[in-house]
Amino acid sequence: MRAIVRFLSRLFGFTIVIALAGVGWMVYFSQMPLGLKSTPLDVTILTGSNMKQVARQLTTAGIDMPAWQFTLLARAVGKATNIKAGSYEVAQGITPWGLLEKLTRGDVTQADLVFVEGWTFRQFRAALDKHPSITHDTAGLSDQQILEKIGISASQSSYSAEGLFFPDTYLFAKNSSDLDILKRAHRLMQQALAAEWDKRAPGLPYATPYEALIMASIVEKETGQAQDRALVAAVFVNRLRTGMRLQTDPTVIYGLGERFDGNLRKPDLLTDTPYNTYTRAGLPPSPIAMPGLASLQAALHPAQKDIYYFVAKGNGSSYFSRTLDEHNRAVNKYQRKRGS
Repeated sequence: MRAIVRFLSRLFGFTIVIALAGVGWMVYFSQMPLGLKSTPLDVTILTGSNMKQVARQLTTAGIDMPAWQFTLLARAVGKATNIKAGSYEVAQGITPWGLLEKLTRGDVTQADLVFVEGWTFRQFRAALDKHPSITHDTAGLSDQQILEKIGISASQSSYSAEGLFFPDTYLFAKNSSDLDILKRAHRLMQQALAAEWDKRAPGLPYATPYEALIMASIVEKETGQAQDRALVAAVFVNRLRTGMRLQTDPTVIYGLGERFDGNLRKPDLLTDTPYNTYTRAGLPPSPIAMPGLASLQAALHPAQKDIYYFVAKGNGSSYFSRTLDEHNRAVNKYQRKRGS
C-alpha cells in the first residue's frame, strides 16, 4: 500500500513538473518575437477557417513558427474560435501572443475606394475592376447577373443597375469581394432614398421613390453647383407637372452610350431613344447616373419657384427663367454673347 502511495505521489509530482514546464514553454513561446519573410507582411485569413487552417495560412504567408505550437497556444487560452477573417498587416517584432490578439480583435488592414457622385455604373465597375485590394467576383458577369447576385430584383430596378448604388468613400478589409462592396453601396442608397422620400415635399409628380431617384440623377448631371440644385429640380418638376418635355441633354447623352463622342449635335437631339427627353415626354426609364445625397434632397425638395428654363452662365452657375422669351434673351447673353 505504501508503495502505491509513493508511486502516486511521484506520478503527481512528475505531472506537476510537466504541467509547469508546459506553462513555462507556452509563456516563453508566446513572448518570443516571430521571424517574418518580409516586413511588413500582409496576411489573409480566409472566411470559415478553423484554427489549424489559420495557423497554416500564417506560416504559408511567411511567418516563421511551428503551426502546431500557435494552434496549441490559441486553444490553451480559449481564443481558437475567436479568430476573425480578413487581411492583416504584420510588423517586425510581433510575438505569437500579439499576433493572436490582433487576429481575435479583427485588427484588419483596410483599403478604400471612392465612388464619385455622377458616375455611371460602368464607371463604378471600372473602379472596382482596377482596384488591387479587391477580390473581383463580378468579373465576366453582366450588370443583370450582378443585380441577381446581390439580391436586387427586377421590380426594384427595372433591371438597370444605374442609380442603385450610393456614391461615397468605402473602407474595407483587403481582399474583400466587390460584390460585398456593391451590397453596401446599394444598402446605403436604399436607406438614403427611403429617408428623403419619407420627408418629401407635398405634391411632387413622382409615383414612386424610384422616379425620384431618376430625377435626382438628372439633377446630378445638370449641375455641380450646390446653390443651383434645388432650382434645377424645380425646372424639371414644373415641366413634369405641366406636361412639358424635360429636354435635358444628359439624358440624350446617356441614351447614345458609347456612340457619344463628346459633342452633342442636332441630329442626336432628333434621334429617338428611350432616354431622349426631347422626343419623349416624362422621365427616362431609369436613372442616368449615381446621384449623391444633395441631389436626392433637391429632387424631393425642389425650390418653390415658377421657373421652366435655365442656361449655363459660363462660370459654373445657371440663369433661370420663367418664360421662353426670357430664356432666349439669357441664351443670347450668356452663350451666344449677343448682349442683353
